[in-house]
Amino acid sequence: MLPITNSAVFFYLSKFAFFALTAVLLLFPETRQSVISWVPPVKSSILSFQDTSRLYLPDDLEATLWAEAPLFYNPTNMDIDAKGRVWITEAVNYRDFNTKPDERLSHKQKGDRIMILEDKNGDGKAESSKVFTEDTLLTSPLGIAVIGNKVIVSCAPSLIIYTDTNNDDKPDKREIFLTGFGGFDHDHSLHSLVAGPDGRYYFNTGNAGPHHVTDKSGWTLHSGSLYTGGTPYNKENHGNQKSDDGRIWVGGLALRINPDGTGLKVLGHNFRNSYEVCLDSYGNMWQNDNDDQVITCRVSFLQENGNAGYFSADGTRFWQADRRPGQDMFTTHWHQEDPGVMPAGDNTGAGSPTGIVFYEGDALGQQYRGMLLSCEAGRNVIFAYQPEKYGAGFNLKRKDLISSFPQASERYEWYETDNDTRKWFRPSDISVGPDGALYIADWYDPVVGGHAMKDKNGYGRIYRITPKGKKLTVPKMDLNTTSGLIEALKNPAVNVRVLGFEGLKKQGDKPVEDVKKLLTADNPYYRARAIWLLAQLGEKGKTEVEKLLESPDAAFRLTSFRALKAVNGANKYFEQMSRDSDPAVRREVGIALRDISYEDSKNSIFQLIKGYDGKDPWMLEAIGTASDGKESQVYKYIREMDKENPENWSVKLANIIWRLHPKEAIGDLQVRAGSSKVTEAERRKALTAIGFIKYKNAAEAMIALSKSDLPDVASGASWWLNFRKTNDWADLLNWEETAAEVMTPAYRQMLEMKKIISNSGKPLSERIEVAKKMAIDKNGGDILVDMRVQGQLPDTIAKSVSDIIFKNPDQNVRVIASQFFPRNGKVLKTDFISRMSGNPKQGEKLFASNCAACHKHGENGADIGPDLTEIHKKFDKAALLDAIINPSANMVFGYESYTIVTKKNEIYFGFLLSDGPSVVLKDASGQRHIIKSEQIKSREKMPLSLMPEPTALGLDEQDLADLTGYLLSIK
Repeated sequence: MLPITNSAVFFYLSKFAFFALTAVLLLFPETRQSVISWVPPVKSSILSFQDTSRLYLPDDLEATLWAEAPLFYNPTNMDIDAKGRVWITEAVNYRDFNTKPDERLSHKQKGDRIMILEDKNGDGKAESSKVFTEDTLLTSPLGIAVIGNKVIVSCAPSLIIYTDTNNDDKPDKREIFLTGFGGFDHDHSLHSLVAGPDGRYYFNTGNAGPHHVTDKSGWTLHSGSLYTGGTPYNKENHGNQKSDDGRIWVGGLALRINPDGTGLKVLGHNFRNSYEVCLDSYGNMWQNDNDDQVITCRVSFLQENGNAGYFSADGTRFWQADRRPGQDMFTTHWHQEDPGVMPAGDNTGAGSPTGIVFYEGDALGQQYRGMLLSCEAGRNVIFAYQPEKYGAGFNLKRKDLISSFPQASERYEWYETDNDTRKWFRPSDISVGPDGALYIADWYDPVVGGHAMKDKNGYGRIYRITPKGKKLTVPKMDLNTTSGLIEALKNPAVNVRVLGFEGLKKQGDKPVEDVKKLLTADNPYYRARAIWLLAQLGEKGKTEVEKLLESPDAAFRLTSFRALKAVNGANKYFEQMSRDSDPAVRREVGIALRDISYEDSKNSIFQLIKGYDGKDPWMLEAIGTASDGKESQVYKYIREMDKENPENWSVKLANIIWRLHPKEAIGDLQVRAGSSKVTEAERRKALTAIGFIKYKNAAEAMIALSKSDLPDVASGASWWLNFRKTNDWADLLNWEETAAEVMTPAYRQMLEMKKIISNSGKPLSERIEVAKKMAIDKNGGDILVDMRVQGQLPDTIAKSVSDIIFKNPDQNVRVIASQFFPRNGKVLKTDFISRMSGNPKQGEKLFASNCAACHKHGENGADIGPDLTEIHKKFDKAALLDAIINPSANMVFGYESYTIVTKKNEIYFGFLLSDGPSVVLKDASGQRHIIKSEQIKSREKMPLSLMPEPTALGLDEQDLADLTGYLLSIK
């Protein structure tokens, strides 16, 4: 089972196991590959049913099976050294807490291993395998970087450096480089490190915090969110933690550190679980990210300092809590209409994204140079992009490059069987070798999900992708000469070329002239690498880079500015470069200005504003970054320059003020939000800006707008008031309710019956009969559940009413009862039902009566749980049945349910949407409950899914066959 990413969310459903997941696939017909490249037959004793494997890829490329188990087992990550050897991190010990002993891998080790694979005879297939280390510190490591004689392994809670001082392929030294990361034995944890073009190290970690990490200079990162779960070790976490830079970082993080362990810096945050971050030679960062609901995975350009938008900005709320009326799933999942959130990138739809790499070599052919490659294990495919400059950012157009299916649509036509081994292609990582070939690590497994393993043998494969009919070889490198080091710098393998960078840097300014020759190289990425290196070759090299700030080539200017910034030499060029004709260069100035005082940055900020076209989201975010902590001053200046009535603001001005939203803008924003002269979309944007201002005046302005004669304004303002009283505005106004609920006679009757049940002096038979009467009543069911939670309802009475309470007229009672009352139904066998023929028409009726209260399918149903319309694109029949029959087997992140008891002994059940001064729960009927934290006596995460088991709903085998037949039917 691929311990990848958040895939737990995808294939082994969760809390709302039946709330399954949807899929969106954007096809590119013009890029369909029509030529089949056959891979040699796999002769495997481990998987005897497997006769052949094949990959489909462009007709000018071919794939060969380079290595397979038992040379290594289930690969999570890989790197390739200067000799062309492939290093693999295994995860044999993956999640043993969640697997029965008889389901464990037969070759479980005392600690996971780092393996070295080699093709010694050059025949295009590895025949040699050796163990570099088998370490008890390694439990499911998710990343590896081989840099010279250092092997850097990512395995939460630590980044570990193994050093092989005598080159015998055994570690002579082990150092805990950094430690304190959350997510031990968890998919959402520490991921692989990679050397950047500046010689520094870049890596990332998922949202399984908290992360409390101190670098070797003493600087400490404090980061977290309200997310817990996924493993029994991930129990405590919270948002609103401040690091030593005074900033609040949440969720998954992209990080940079110097090779000596100093200078830890956050480069981006609020991801869900980006599996890797990769850089091109210009210094652009790229990543993919998983989602909760399987229709919103993404591949993104990561703008430095970017907030990726998964949680609320302070990490105290899941995205579900922040969903605003009318927002589509992608927009709300990544908070795309919130000021201060970066553009999300390409929506890749359903899946489980894993490894990512940027190809800069020439060996595959000119058409592949500059291609971003993203592994999609859930969809059995490698996505490819040729990023195109678009404003200050990039346009990402996706196509399928490599897949185990000839057509993308065929990946969704296997839902009636789980024996189609084509879908077992689970690419966990992709790397570039020093020979220019692509290497794909494949954890060959029936499913992809972070909480389950189906392959007891941990079988894995590595494919090698080369030009058809062309033999690629690993170049011999002499790292003792300047020419040899320059050849290493030009190498297509990222952690190989850093050896050239480091060796040349040690020579000071001596190699400047030799490095300058790369500035005219045909390969543009060689030019970029030369610029980064020159900036670190003494004053002579730095001067050459400063000259390039005047280059007619925008790429030279961009890279030169970044390279100078890396050596603290860019400050004197801020104002000059803020006037640059290229928006990407101006974007970098905005990023660099974040921590510069207003007086020293104002002229540059105003130039950035002047150059903003009113449309470019990356440039707008850069202006916001430049104005960080200076919003009030910048707002005052731009209003002095533009005194236009707020009703008549240009889109450009409105966007900038929306992004800055200082408290001084409340009056102007209120006028704009409430004006009939402004379009509805712009009114909504002004309301949003007010909603993000944490001042009493903002709340008062929203109250006034809630009384507007414009229906959209009144309803929108009312929504913001109801939402903000639970978080940012909780302490700004008196939100106490003015009226108490009137207790009905029927409810009083149920309370009297409760007294009988609680009286141990009464005959047990009488107490049971009273309990049965209560179990069928809505109010009575509520009370019985409360009694059970408080330990006031004996097991004998609870068991006697279980069949009745699951028929309670109130769905919320039925659902919550599943947590606390025994279920008396028979065991349902997935394999038996999967062989039954289903009647989709009857299944549609069953869906309407049992599922539609929580789920949508097509136009029918409610929007409490995930939309199931396209579930047929995600699950086969066996997997869907397993999710329905065993809803508590695993929990979907963000859908863990809680029981909260207040100091007044009020009981609340539901999903945790927000955690802070006020806690917000959403119950199974969709109602939100707001409880002040100070009033909470206890809270407990429920071990079971809120979704009742089928027997509790009265569903038998044929019903489930009919229901799955309906859900898996293609719309």
